[in-house]
Amino acid sequence: MTGLKTSISKMTEAITAILSENQPSVYLFGSVVLDDFRLGWSDIDILCLTQTEISQMQADELVELRQKLLENEPENPYYRSFEGGMLPLNAFLNHAPGRVIYWGTSGQRITDNYHFDSFGMAELLEDGVLLFGKDVRDRMIYPTYEQLRLDVMRHYEVIRKYAQTTGRSVKSYGWLLDVARGLYTLRIGKVIAKTKAGEWALEQGLCPAPEALETAVAIRKAFAKYRDRADVLSQAETLGSNIQRFADVLQKELEKTERVSGDNI
Repeated sequence: MTGLKTSISKMTEAITAILSENQPSVYLFGSVVLDDFRLGWSDIDILCLTQTEISQMQADELVELRQKLLENEPENPYYRSFEGGMLPLNAFLNHAPGRVIYWGTSGQRITDNYHFDSFGMAELLEDGVLLFGKDVRDRMIYPTYEQLRLDVMRHYEVIRKYAQTTGRSVKSYGWLLDVARGLYTLRIGKVIAKTKAGEWALEQGLCPAPEALETAVAIRKAFAKYRDRADVLSQAETLGSNIQRFADVLQKELEKTERVSGDNI
């Protein structure tokens, strides 16, 4: 079976072959470079920025690339995990319209804009790995504390909306890690891997349901071991109240930091 590193190399080669005339820069960031990737749970986050516009023909090839590679290697478990965007550098830097190829968990599409939040930017600038091309990160700006806080707020609102109840899936535990990560960012002003965020929150005694968070960290570290365990799946269905109690802690932290700016963190 093709491994993670080989799959990343093959994907990079395939993308840059299509965009060979566009001077692409391809980056890997997120859980893979933070040593927090778990097959079946995590994504393989990539970003491709080009010096010139991407043609419609190129976009048509790129939007179907994940499926094409998977058809050639149907047993490869990694290709479907790739997520990210391919777009002109100028459009990325200036938030301007441009032909964008987007890969996400729900599918892929050609669009004219790409939302790259402050968490992604922080990960890209701090730990991102250049896989191909010229490094253009010197033209990017590290997000301010307020930008990070606003994205924590958005995550918090999603947790309040969608994690009142949970399903029979070990991924339900991920909500607890999302809360922990938000708390870390608010208190430290940086972005951290989800597993480390969970461990940090436990050390700080922040979670009102520590046993649930301990289980979330254990699952994140050994996803394959826990994903089909009946007892863990049953517990996953009852996590809603514990997630919301932990979200109460995040809410208080958001209220405390409401007037804090990036200059006085």
